[in-house]
Amino acid sequence: MGSKIVVNNYGSFDITFVKGKGARIWDSNGKKYIDFLAGIAVNTLGHNFKPLVKAISKQSKKQIHISNYFFSDIGIQYAEKLLKATGFDGVYFGNSGAEGNEAAIKLARKYGFLNGGSKRKVIYTLEKSFHGRTMATITATGQEKFHPEYFAPYVEGFKTIKANDWEAIKTVFDDTTAALLIECVQGEGGVNLIDPEWAVAAAEAARKAGAIVMADEVQTGFGRTGSLLASEQLGFNPDVVSFAKGVAGGIPMGGILFRGKANEVFVAGDHQSTFAGNPLACSAALVVLEELQKEGFLQSVIEKGEYIKNTIKSWNSRIVKDIRGKGLMIGIDIVDEIKVFDIEKKLLEAGVLSSTAGKNTLRLVPPLNITYKEISEGLNILKSVLQ
Repeated sequence: MGSKIVVNNYGSFDITFVKGKGARIWDSNGKKYIDFLAGIAVNTLGHNFKPLVKAISKQSKKQIHISNYFFSDIGIQYAEKLLKATGFDGVYFGNSGAEGNEAAIKLARKYGFLNGGSKRKVIYTLEKSFHGRTMATITATGQEKFHPEYFAPYVEGFKTIKANDWEAIKTVFDDTTAALLIECVQGEGGVNLIDPEWAVAAAEAARKAGAIVMADEVQTGFGRTGSLLASEQLGFNPDVVSFAKGVAGGIPMGGILFRGKANEVFVAGDHQSTFAGNPLACSAALVVLEELQKEGFLQSVIEKGEYIKNTIKSWNSRIVKDIRGKGLMIGIDIVDEIKVFDIEKKLLEAGVLSSTAGKNTLRLVPPLNITYKEISEGLNILKSVLQ
C-alpha cells in the first residue's frame, strides 16, 4: 500500500508497522518481529520506552518549536549536560546525520580558509566510508556506488585514503588539507573497524599539516559501540564530532560537537536550520543521555554485543565468513555465493528486522536496552536462517 502512494526512493518492503514495545514490533496484520534494526540504529531505547514517551508528551504540552531566534529552557539544559558528558566546548544542533556532516564540512572549509587561505580546502575521508545523501556528503563518501554519473558534477575538494593504511598518512596531508574526517566504525561500508593506533597516528599527521580532525559519529555515537562516543575508544581526540541517529531515541535530531580551535570558527549566519534543536527533540535527547549515563548501561551494551557475536560464532555456520563489530553494531559477512539481501528477506519473513551493508554484510543494530530474552528470541530465528 505505502509504495503506491509514497515515492519509493528507499526500496521499502511492503510491510506497515503499527506498534512496538521494547525490541518487539508488530505489523498491520498482527505479525510480531524482533527488532535487530532499531530504525537503523535510531531507536536507542527501543519502542514505547515509558520515560521517553512521558518526556515527549510533557514537552508537547509546553512547546514543540520556537525557532532558532531564541533559546528554550530544555535546550539549554540538554546542551549543558551534553557538553559536560562529552568534554566538548560547544554544540550545534541539526536534524539529521547528513546535516551534521554538512555543518562539519562547512566548519572545516572555513577553518582551512582562516588558516591557510583558499588553497587549504581539501577534506580527506576514508575509503568505504559513508557520510550522507546530500551533494557534499555523498561526495565525501568513500564508495563509488554512491557517485552515479547522473548526479554529477560533484562538490570539489574531497579526497580519500584507505583506512588503516600507514604509508598513506606519511605523505598525503599538506598545506592544502583542511580536515581529516574519520567514520569511527564504517557502518554502510560493511561494519568495518578502524585501528585505534592508526587513527591516532593519522590524526597526528593531519594536525601536523595544519588541519583539524573530525569524527563522523552519526551511527556510532550515543552508546552504540559501548561508550558515549566511539572516538573515545579510538583515542584520537577529534576537534569536531558529527552526530544524529540514536541521539534522541527516534525524534529527528543531529548536529556537531566542537572544541578547542574548532569552537570559535562559526559566527552568526554561517550555518543555520529552522527546526534544529527544538524543545521536543531536546526533551527526548535528554532522556536518552540520562539513560546512557546510568551505572552499568554502557557496559551492558558491550556485554550484549559480545554475547551476540560469540553465540553466532558458536554455530559454525557454513555461510558466515566473518563476524565483527563494537558494542551493538555488528556485521556478519556472508559467503559470496549467497546474496546478503536474500538473507535479509528470509529473516524478515521469519520475524527479524535487520539490514545489509557493504559488499555482502548483514548488519545488526538492535536497541541498546534490548533484553537477553529478546536477543535469544531473535538469535534463534537468525540461526535457523544461517544454518
